[in-house]
Amino acid sequence: MKLELGTIHIDQLTFGEQTQLQGAHLQINQQSLETFIYSLHPHIIEVETAIAKPGDNVRIMPVKDVIEPRVKLSEGACFPGFISGEESMVGGGKTLALKGIAVVTTGKVVGFQEGIIDMSGPGAAYTPYSTLTNLVLRIEVNEHCNQYQHEEVLRRVGLQTARWVAEQVKNAPIEHSQFFETLPSAEQRAQFPLLPAVGYVYMLQSQGLLHDTYFYGIDVKNILPTLMYPTETMDGAIVSGNCVSACDKNTTYSHQNNPVIDALYQRHGKDLNFMGVIVTNENVTLSDKVRSSNMVAKLAEQMGLQGVIITEEGFGNPDADLMMNCRKLETIGIKTVLLTDEYAGRGGESQSLADAHPAGDAVVTAGNANQLITLPPMKHLIGHNVYANMIAGGFDGSLHEDGSITVELQAITGATSELGIHTLSAHSG
Repeated sequence: MKLELGTIHIDQLTFGEQTQLQGAHLQINQQSLETFIYSLHPHIIEVETAIAKPGDNVRIMPVKDVIEPRVKLSEGACFPGFISGEESMVGGGKTLALKGIAVVTTGKVVGFQEGIIDMSGPGAAYTPYSTLTNLVLRIEVNEHCNQYQHEEVLRRVGLQTARWVAEQVKNAPIEHSQFFETLPSAEQRAQFPLLPAVGYVYMLQSQGLLHDTYFYGIDVKNILPTLMYPTETMDGAIVSGNCVSACDKNTTYSHQNNPVIDALYQRHGKDLNFMGVIVTNENVTLSDKVRSSNMVAKLAEQMGLQGVIITEEGFGNPDADLMMNCRKLETIGIKTVLLTDEYAGRGGESQSLADAHPAGDAVVTAGNANQLITLPPMKHLIGHNVYANMIAGGFDGSLHEDGSITVELQAITGATSELGIHTLSAHSG
């Protein structure tokens, strides 16, 4: 499957009289945008739209999701499976991505694990989303919404608004195009037969209520591990809907811009043969963990992989899935590298992972989520800071009278991303 990803970099995002792109300046008519958002669901009772730029004295919380505006320029639709009639496969053809900006959703969100984005100050250094110009949507719903409907409304509003923004400029000249291609397994192996065949095991959060991730619109709790072309992520085949701790929650933006996939493509044909992706879930019961990890090992062997990178989402219970996948792959002779973060206690005195195995001897850490940080007060708040005392990483007394917040890194969106999409990283050339 071959994808042409065209990009336009947006240097300036403002509200104006009409929606238009002039050079690198994207202007959006605020009334048209808010009218569009209200039309998306009858449960929406209040909409606030705002623009938060890097360096602004702004705090966004609690953050539901972050999405990069993208739209298909050929057949199909980004974020497939969420609207009836849009079930086509993605990952091929031509797609437009607007770089430098993102859509961020917030509101009185039902989960207690949504997090914080500070656009300046010490917290900004820990979230990759502080470097973007963010179109922030605060969406409030009526009392008839239960917690699951509330989550769904915000998720759909974020996805459809991101697509709406990209659609406004889809006829503009594309600045830069990249081509990504992965062939069917046999052809891919034959393309570079002397290079090690390397794959990617992509673990998606799916444990329990509101811990949902979607693959073509299907909650991945309901799938068995399956093969995926890497390019499918770039068209939004994987969408975040979960409420795991903000630090290692994979937002939809991080799926669209998965740095593991990007790095493997960059090295493809040079020192490795990037064969493709195995998508798998993270399970609650032991029997489901065993079943999924068995399937991962079978698919990796069937693809003829010699090495695998595994990324986790979340912590604690998913560590067992991570180690099962690692052990079973290593047992059949497939070398593994694991990407995870640590919950090692505020002083680093605790065991970093809830599970371990001697086979897991090549591990990249994304940092200690229990580390404490104090975030200074901000002049402007988009959302609701009362959640500081209850979100994961916060505690009773986290929110101080002056508006400052003391929390663990766990509360900062993307701070210890297990995809590595943050400012703290280790890179091997």
